[in-house]
Amino acid sequence: MAKPPCSLSLDLDNQWSYMKTHGDRGWEAFPSYLDVVVPRVVEFLAKWEWTITVFVVGQDAALESNREALSALSAAGHEVGNHSFHHEPWLHLYSESETEQEIARGEEAIEAATGQRPHGFRGPGYSISGPTLRILARRGYVYDASTLPTFLGPLARAYYFLTSDLKGEDRVRRKALFGGLRDGLRPVRPYRWQLEDRQLLEIPVTTMPIVRMPFHFSYLLYLSTFSIGLAVLYFKTALWMCRVTGTEPSLLLHPLDFLGSADVSELGFFPGMKLDSSRKLGLLDRLFRELQRQHTVVSVGEHARRLQERGRLRVYTPGDLNLIA
Repeated sequence: MAKPPCSLSLDLDNQWSYMKTHGDRGWEAFPSYLDVVVPRVVEFLAKWEWTITVFVVGQDAALESNREALSALSAAGHEVGNHSFHHEPWLHLYSESETEQEIARGEEAIEAATGQRPHGFRGPGYSISGPTLRILARRGYVYDASTLPTFLGPLARAYYFLTSDLKGEDRVRRKALFGGLRDGLRPVRPYRWQLEDRQLLEIPVTTMPIVRMPFHFSYLLYLSTFSIGLAVLYFKTALWMCRVTGTEPSLLLHPLDFLGSADVSELGFFPGMKLDSSRKLGLLDRLFRELQRQHTVVSVGEHARRLQERGRLRVYTPGDLNLIA
C-alpha cells in the first residue's frame, strides 16, 4: 500500500532578515550565512534522496554574492518558492500596490538567481491578507503556504519582544508577528481560497490536528533541549494524529535547524541555538527516519499537484477566516 504524501519545505530566512525582524543593528549590511547553510542542507537532503520546496527571499536572490548558493538549490532538483522581497512580517499592512511590487520583485530576482519562476508563496512570519491572495491568484500562482493554524502565536511574539529592544513604530509594525489566537481556528488540512473569479490552493503548515500545537522541526529541536525522547515522542504522536484524522502533513524547516551557535553567534537569542549543529543534524536524522517510515516526502509543489488532481477541497473566502480584506 502506498504511503501518504508529506510535503516538506524550508523557509530560507537569512541572518539579516532575522536581525531585521528582531530590531538588531547591522542588518542593512545583509550579513549572510547562505554559503554555509545551503551546502549543508543540500548534502543532508541528498542523503535522504528528497527534493523539497525552498522559499527564497528576493533580496538575497538579488545579491550577486548569494547566486552560487541559490543556484545550487535548483541544480539539486529542489523547487524554489517566493518568500517576498524584503521579508517583512508586516506584509499584511502594505497597500495592495505595494504588495504586488513586493511579490513581483521577489519573483524576478528569484528567477534570475535560480532559473525557476516561483509558483508557490509563503508570507514572511506567516503574514497573509486578502490582497496578497488576490495578487497571487492574478499572477498565476498555484498555491499559497502562509498559514500556521496554532494558538501559540501570541506566546511566540511575547518571547520575541522580551528578547529585543523594539520600541515605538517598530513594535507596532510587529504587533501581529506570528499571528493571533484566532489563527488556531483556521483549517489544518489544505483548502481553496475563492478570490473573485479565481481560486488559489492553500497548503497550511501542519499543526497537530485537534489541539493545533506546532510540530515543525524548529519546535522539535527546542523540545529536545529538555528531552530528546520527549521530542521524538511528540513527533510520533503528531504524525499519528495526522494519520487518524486523514491529514496529509506539510512540514517546515528553517536554516537554524542546520546551524549552531558556533556558526552564527549573533542569533543566540533563538530557542535551540545553544545546540551545536552536529546534535541538531543527529536529531533531524532520527525524525526524518520516522517520517520516511510513514510517508512519501515530496515538495509542496508536488503536493499541490496531487491535491489538484484529487479535487474536492473545501472553499473559503478571506472573510470566512477573518483575514484583512
